[in-house]
Amino acid sequence: MTTVGRSIYEQKQRRIDDVIALRRPDRVPTAFMATFWMAKYSGISHRRLMYDIDEGEAVLRRVLEELDPDVYMLPHLNTFIGPTMEKLGFKQLQWPGHGVGDNQPYQYLDREYMKAEEFDEFIADPTGFYLAKYLPRVASAFEGFEALPLFPGLHYTRIVTGVRGFANPAFRRAMAQVMEAGEENQKLFDRMMAFVAWSEQSGYPLGSSTTSIAPYDFFADYFRGAKGMMTDLFRRRDKLMEAMDKIIPFLLRHAVAAASAVPCKIVFIPIHWAPDRFMSQEQFKSVYWPSFRKLLLAMIDTGLVPMPLWEADCTQRLEVIGDGMPRGKMIYWFERTDIRRAKEVLGDVVCLRGAISPSILNLGTPEEVDAACRETIEVAGKDGGLILDCAFGVPDEAPLENVRTLYRSVKKYNAG
Repeated sequence: MTTVGRSIYEQKQRRIDDVIALRRPDRVPTAFMATFWMAKYSGISHRRLMYDIDEGEAVLRRVLEELDPDVYMLPHLNTFIGPTMEKLGFKQLQWPGHGVGDNQPYQYLDREYMKAEEFDEFIADPTGFYLAKYLPRVASAFEGFEALPLFPGLHYTRIVTGVRGFANPAFRRAMAQVMEAGEENQKLFDRMMAFVAWSEQSGYPLGSSTTSIAPYDFFADYFRGAKGMMTDLFRRRDKLMEAMDKIIPFLLRHAVAAASAVPCKIVFIPIHWAPDRFMSQEQFKSVYWPSFRKLLLAMIDTGLVPMPLWEADCTQRLEVIGDGMPRGKMIYWFERTDIRRAKEVLGDVVCLRGAISPSILNLGTPEEVDAACRETIEVAGKDGGLILDCAFGVPDEAPLENVRTLYRSVKKYNAG
């Protein structure tokens, strides 16, 4: 790392550390995250951004050098993943050129990937359920894993005789495909780590180490689907809560392992089912929040910094998600929640992030974006505790000048 790069890196990292800890920084920091906006920035297709790693990294370098955010989030494991998903035969997403047009965004396929009667099987043996049922349902490369032996219960010479499942032709075909996908993803991971090294040397700290998920969203999004989960909330509440508790140590283990590989302890957690209109306050307090709170506290205990992105409007949840939480240990990123109210309720508990709405960035003038940034800085950044950002990363359609305006505003309106 050059002397200049080290100095800039340390200054930005200190700024982020200060706002997380609710200390007053030298100025309000910014963060950068985008999915397909970088394709718009560079004039290439969404598909090319996903599949051409050389071009994608070149674009990201230009973006960081022009916008100069204090931290950024890597696109390698959420945007540059086209080749791996293709080799894996991933079924839960449609992506540019694969189910949707070359310039269209991701389309998630909401389906029932775990049946209602399979809760007990998952709770008894999550790994076995993954291997025999879940993985083959979500990625075609795993079709054949159903032939694996039932490992729990194997003992002594039963282990010796049980290995014949590995000779099954369907499993051997599946392993060949999974290994090919793994090799593709290893190449992507190696490129990512090289980019992290470059960004450190150039003065750009990471804004997250990995992603995680709230236990409720884990099942609602990726196992039961919207329809199934809404019935579970009423018909299988006890079983659902047992399963949510079961998954917490696994989610924690993944987060800790991923964070240990990069120089960042922030864990990005997009939140989908917590908004005010999705469930009652009683359901949020009694079903959603207990397991998620347990996960957040466990992450904090290991030295991680959880960063939930509370999507849509969660204004009614503010008192609940702040009550009893440790001071200066998390970032709460808000999409549509009233930032003024969030500052009033949570300002002495957690650092806030976001608040610049997609409608302003996509449809507003640079002057309107500037005014929104100024108001947010003045309302939520006076004494620290704010990372200025878009409501959910830079929207794919946002005009470049509007985005430039956002990142210039923190230097223009210094509230630190």
